[in-house]
Amino acid sequence: MSEHVPDNGEPVEPEVTDAGSTHAPAPETGDLVIDAALRDLAEAPENDLDAQVERGEQVQRTLQGRLSDLGG
Repeated sequence: MSEHVPDNGEPVEPEVTDAGSTHAPAPETGDLVIDAALRDLAEAPENDLDAQVERGEQVQRTLQGRLSDLGG
């Protein structure tokens, strides 16, 4: 399994959940709402495509909302 490498260049080991699956840690942006949406996406079950799509769409809505706030 490959390691996730954050911006600081230090490799981070994937997290092992109670169910035994591994998830790379979600990236952190410093924005609490975006970080929460990214964590939800990262925690989506690897074998549940519907959950991944749903959480990915939520991340997209969150990002669009934040970008529209900048244009306001």
